[in-house]
Amino acid sequence: MAYYITWIVGVILIVHNFGNILTASVPETQEASRHLFQGIRQFSQEFYHKANDGSDNLICSPMSANMVLAMAAYGARGNTAKQMRAGLHLSEDDSAGRNSYRKLMDTFANVKAIELKLANKIFLGKGVELKPDYKDMTEKDFGSAAEIVDFSKGAEAAATINNWSAEKTNNRIKDVVSPDDVKDASLVLVNALYFKGDWVSPFKSYMTRSKPFNVDKKTTKEVDMMYQQKRFNYGTLPELDAIYVELPYISSTDSDSTTMFIILPNTVGGLPKAEESIPKLNIKGLFENQHKTLVNLWLPKFKIESTINVNDVLEKLGMTDMFTNDANFTGITENPKLKVSKVIQKAFIEVNEKGSEAAAVTAIVAIPMSAQIFPTPPVDVKVDHPFAFILYHHETDTILFQGHVTSPSK
Repeated sequence: MAYYITWIVGVILIVHNFGNILTASVPETQEASRHLFQGIRQFSQEFYHKANDGSDNLICSPMSANMVLAMAAYGARGNTAKQMRAGLHLSEDDSAGRNSYRKLMDTFANVKAIELKLANKIFLGKGVELKPDYKDMTEKDFGSAAEIVDFSKGAEAAATINNWSAEKTNNRIKDVVSPDDVKDASLVLVNALYFKGDWVSPFKSYMTRSKPFNVDKKTTKEVDMMYQQKRFNYGTLPELDAIYVELPYISSTDSDSTTMFIILPNTVGGLPKAEESIPKLNIKGLFENQHKTLVNLWLPKFKIESTINVNDVLEKLGMTDMFTNDANFTGITENPKLKVSKVIQKAFIEVNEKGSEAAAVTAIVAIPMSAQIFPTPPVDVKVDHPFAFILYHHETDTILFQGHVTSPSK
């Protein structure tokens, strides 16, 4: 019989069974963290590019997927490990890489002005024993305690996992797995990422009006359009044929410094072209080279929920062995043999006048507009057609959530 792993996001990795973690102590260095964050950025852009099938509204969390995949990769061996490490852009130095993941967890745990929760969990089937080194590593570096569940009782096991996910995402991500998903499982790895932040400059609710949104060149719909006039970081992105506006969240420390970039194509049908080039976008450069401009900003309220079959995405990124009988996860357990059956990501985001809430169980040169000085007329930015968004954490230079809106829903 085959046994598998499932992910939740957020992400669930479900493992079923079928037919040595290194623990050397290496001082954590800034270079190791830089390498990890660079790898996460690269994986994030590749993940989004493959997950984006051109469908309607989309929200995903490459960060959440990266975290749970890394937990599995550190227990992979042979060609399975080779594929996963290449796809995740992991450092060859395991100890330094894992220490950097621990630093990432610590950074997110220390935020103050926003809610940013990152949590990992291992659910074990009865009779499955983790290798001591793997158990110690996941607890120390990923904060992931193991809990034993009876997967033969599918409904109870699924409820246990779903309740954990709901708790960690403020009840935004529920029903990540069904009883059928876990009934033959031996191991389930879960990651949940939750964010909630208030705008530095909130929109006034009394300014929100029903306005037309151009879904495409032939279709419009009425949406709740927010409005404010404010000095924003704003500029043009010629190679994307788009503009950008940055909406920062309230922060009190460097760990809190989080922002949302709205990327608005210059034409109604320009989103596919813009998203093709987003992987080359230097988000950090846009953030650090602030070019404040007086802007009349119209932005629709929106809410998105997405479910992504991550199996297809990972196979496109070269991670194929993990789903076959050739899978090698002997760094996790020797018996039973494991392979991955499903990788599931469920993600959610809501943007309104106060700020945004999101959960989920890169080199183009930007040409900024010249800084505006009052009373220079403000620039009008009407986000009234399909656009992309990126929720970015500055201290770690990572993308927490990414997606696009083609038809705002309330």
